[in-house]
Amino acid sequence: MRKTCLGRVGIVLLCAALFTAAWAQIEQKQYDQAMEKLNKAESKLKRFYALGSAAKASFNIGNTNQARWLAEELQNMMGDFTSDWNYGNAVQDANIVLGRIAVTEGRIEDAKTHLLAAGKSPGSPQMNSFGPNMSLANDLLQKGEKAAVLKYFKQCAKFWNKKHSRLKEWTQQVQAGQNPDFGANLYY
Repeated sequence: MRKTCLGRVGIVLLCAALFTAAWAQIEQKQYDQAMEKLNKAESKLKRFYALGSAAKASFNIGNTNQARWLAEELQNMMGDFTSDWNYGNAVQDANIVLGRIAVTEGRIEDAKTHLLAAGKSPGSPQMNSFGPNMSLANDLLQKGEKAAVLKYFKQCAKFWNKKHSRLKEWTQQVQAGQNPDFGANLYY
């Protein structure tokens, strides 16, 4: 049996590097698709539908200036679509992106304000079933901001179907000083 020159640590580091590179490609593809959809939007309504994904994708690839601009545009449009099925998603998306930007800039109080504004979403067909985006909550937990995250969970309980909700489990974990595995809810 031949031994590799990498050893276990080297193999783990190599796998981590490969995963990181693959994930960066996925995020870039998501960004390209979101921007293509946004650029092809032929009406204000279609642009409203496309802005949330474009803002999140911009943030995910590290383009915070574009993410901020798109999230603010979405925020400015929301008042025109308060009765649209996507309104709740827009409230959530704009605030999650702006809050995550605030975290990266060290503006934690602003980030908490955005998290609680995201929690004021009335929900949407997607969020009512699959739940809200937890990326900002996760970012704030990394900064020790348990109280704001627990309040956000309570807000989300108003629209997230209790049959599918993981809020009770996550609340218990946060209260115990743990960071929950939010799974796919980091990416919605």
